[in-house]
Order: sequence, then C-alpha cells, then structure tokens
Amino acid sequence: MNHQHIIFVCTICGSSHQTKQDVAKSDGERLLEKLQTLHHDWALQNEFSIQPVECMGVCEQACAIAFVSPNKHTYLFGDLPADAERVEKTATAILDCASQYHSKPDGLLAYAKRPELLRAGAIARIPPLPPCH
Repeated sequence: MNHQHIIFVCTICGSSHQTKQDVAKSDGERLLEKLQTLHHDWALQNEFSIQPVECMGVCEQACAIAFVSPNKHTYLFGDLPADAERVEKTATAILDCASQYHSKPDGLLAYAKRPELLRAGAIARIPPLPPCH
C-alpha cells in the first residue's frame, strides 16, 4: 500500500459541541464511516488513506474534508452535507473528486470538472511546499 494521498475527515463537524443538541453520532463521524465503507471497493483504495481529525478549524462550514499529498496542492472543502439522507451522495462525490486529484501531478482540480458538491464547497487551495535545496 502506497498511501501517498490522504483524505482527512473532520469528526467534530455536526457534533453535540457545535449544534448544542444531543446527537449520538456527529455528521463528520457519519461521513467518515461512509467513506471508509466505500473505500473498501474503491479502485484507488491502495493509493489513499482516510484519516479522521478532530477539527479543521472551519466549524461554520461543516462538514469538512481535505485532500493532501506530497508535492501537490492541498484542498480543503466544507459545507458538505452528511445527514443520513445525503451522506452516501456526499461520500461518492468526495471519492470521485479524489480520483481527479490523484490523476493530476500537481493536484490542481478544475472547478468545472469537480463533482457539483465540491464546487461551491472549496474553502482553500494551499500550494505544496517548495523543494528543499
């Protein structure tokens, strides 16, 4: 397994702490579980790992995920619906977009080619670290 690509998923998004309502499972946890389930049958499962993180600092734009890989741009996405009715569609869109990210040597994602859910949800595109000399 080469896991040079990572999908980070915020598990705090949509939690009791944020919503001030008692929830058994946060939207972020629900999204993480659905991504992990779909990951098992995904063609790029050996190229990506899916890792939970407790906060990405964009609580007002929950749910949040990020694509990260060495020598590529990092993308942070938010406002992703992860309620029970829409979580599968969101997870599928994330994996579709991750496939595009994987295919680009620099990680740059064309806005028009991204799944619709990830067009408006882009929060940041961070350039890769410059090479060390």
